Amino acid sequence: MNKYELALVVSAKLEDAARAEVVEKAKGFVTRYEGEITNVEEWGRKRLAYEIQHERDGYYYFIQFDAEPTAPAEIESHVRIMDHVLRFLIVRQDEDEAAAAAQETAEAPAEAEETEKEEA
Repeated sequence: MNKYELALVVSAKLEDAARAEVVEKAKGFVTRYEGEITNVEEWGRKRLAYEIQHERDGYYYFIQFDAEPTAPAEIESHVRIMDHVLRFLIVRQDEDEAAAAAQETAEAPAEAEETEKEEA
C-alpha cells in the first residue's frame, strides 16, 4: 500500500452542510477503492490565485490515505465529475515526507502543552 494525499478545492458558495457532504462523498470514493483514510485536514476558506468558474474563493481540504497503486486513477475519475469541486489533485507521498508529516502532527500538541506549562 502506498501513501497518497487528495487535495480538494470546494466552492465557497456552498453552505457548511453541503460542503461537508462533498468532502464525505470524496472520502467515500477513497474507501470504495479499498483505501484507508489516515488524516483529513480542513484549511478553511482561502482566496484563489485566479478565478475558477467565476469564483474567487474556495475551501481547501487535504485527505491523506493509504491505497493500492490502482486506486488513485479510479478515485480521480469520480472526483473529476463531482459538482462543486473547483480543483483537485492526488499525489503520492514519499515515505520520508509521510513520516515527517506524522511527526509534525504528533509534536504540535506536545509543544502546546509545554507552552501552557511555561505560562503557568
